[in-house]
Formats: sequence, structure tokens, C-alpha cells
Amino acid sequence: MRAPSLRKAEVGDKPTSLAYRVIRYGVWLFSPKWRLSGAEKLPDGPAIIVGNHSQMYGPIAMELYTPGRHWVWCAGEMMHREEVAAYAYQDFWSGKPKAVRWFYRLLSHLIVPLSVCVFNNAHTVGVYHDARLLSTFRESAQKLKEGDRLVIFPECYDEHNNIVHAFQDRFIDLGRMYYKQTGKALPFVPLYVAPALGVLFFGEPILFDPAASVEQERRRIADALMDAVTDLAVALPEHTVVPYPNIPKKDYPKNIPLQVYSK
Repeated sequence: MRAPSLRKAEVGDKPTSLAYRVIRYGVWLFSPKWRLSGAEKLPDGPAIIVGNHSQMYGPIAMELYTPGRHWVWCAGEMMHREEVAAYAYQDFWSGKPKAVRWFYRLLSHLIVPLSVCVFNNAHTVGVYHDARLLSTFRESAQKLKEGDRLVIFPECYDEHNNIVHAFQDRFIDLGRMYYKQTGKALPFVPLYVAPALGVLFFGEPILFDPAASVEQERRRIADALMDAVTDLAVALPEHTVVPYPNIPKKDYPKNIPLQVYSK
């Protein structure tokens, strides 16, 4: 893969700071290099790519390697200086042993400038769990109308299987919003992030059905996406799955070969 440029963003792209471009280049240089499998399945126009988070592997890989114009949903708190430390500690490190929590409390404050720089310059849309959520959906719908792709990692801490944790499903409401604004069915593309293989696997798009209720579509599409991501994973040679929660590496699961998993 070609290295990201340190030059200013071209016309039509998001303008970014020099500091961010240096950070992005460093991340590309020292992080694992990824291959794309099934990228031909991505629709030419707008779509929502939905995958397993794989801790930080998924967001970083998709920021660097997603073809075309794209925007990754991220925790909105990581974009605001006054909210980063509390959110980072609670979400990333609050489960650490008591003896070392002081270090992670300190670290959560030290990363504030880095977080604000990265998350405000990267191709991101901030996601919130308060009244600001409406702005998330409005911004996301506008990106889709402009022909861009969204990348969403909707896992929560509820267990589903050895490949993915359960998907939150409210993001699927964007299918209804997009249909009302354009009269077109929005495709949702499953993605399996496989750090052990260094590959991003894309599956067949799942179209939003505007004739069904949004409640039906939330459940149908969320289930179909989880099934598709699981199928992509278990069809591959045996490998270690990087789970959504930040757990000890010795507890990481393996994918289960298709013939075993389906029994």
C-alpha cells in the first residue's frame, strides 16, 4: 500500500493539520499493513460498512485503508478536551488491577492533546449518547447524501459468539433517513477485521427495506450483519480473533472452522 501523503489535503477532502499528518504517517509506518479482500463488493456510491471493532485495529485500519471518501464513527467524547480523560479512563482502563489504576488515570490525562488532534483531524463523525446524538445522525446522513461511505463498529459488551460481541442497532435508522431524503435503499456492508491475517474481509451488501418498519429493520439487519461477519471469519483458516473487550491476550478466542462451528 502507498504511504499516506504529508501534503495538505486536496480539494474536496477534509483539511488536516500538519501535526495530524505526521502522526498519521507514523501510524501507517509502524502499524501492521493490511490487504483488502472482497473490496469489489463495495457499492460505488454511499454505503455503511459495519464490522467487528477488534479493539483499535479496526478503526485504525479503516481510517488508513478504506477505499474512497469515508468517515469512521468514533466516540465523540474523544474529540473534546474537557471530556477525553474521564471517557478514556472509564472506557479503556477502569477494569485494570487496582495497583496500577493510578498509572492509567495519569495516562488518560496525558493523551488529551493527542486525542483532540487525532479525532478532530481524522475522517471521523463523533457519536454521542446524549442529546448530541441527533447531530451525529444529521452529519452522517449528509455524508451519505454526498456519496461518501460510513464505517461503523457497533459492538457492545454483551456477548454474542466467539467472533463478535452483540451489535447495537440504532445506526440502522440511517437507512430510513437516507431513503426519505433520496428515495434509495442504503446498503450495509459486513466487514471482518482479522489482525492475525492482516486482512480486511468485505461481505455482500445487505439492503435496507423501506417497506418494513424501522424496528424490524434494526433487528433484521443487525442479525444479518453479525451472521455475515461470523461467516466471513469461520470460513478462514484457524487464527486468533482480537475481541472487542480489552482482555488478556491469553483469553483471546480462536475462529472455529466452518464445518465445526455449524454443527
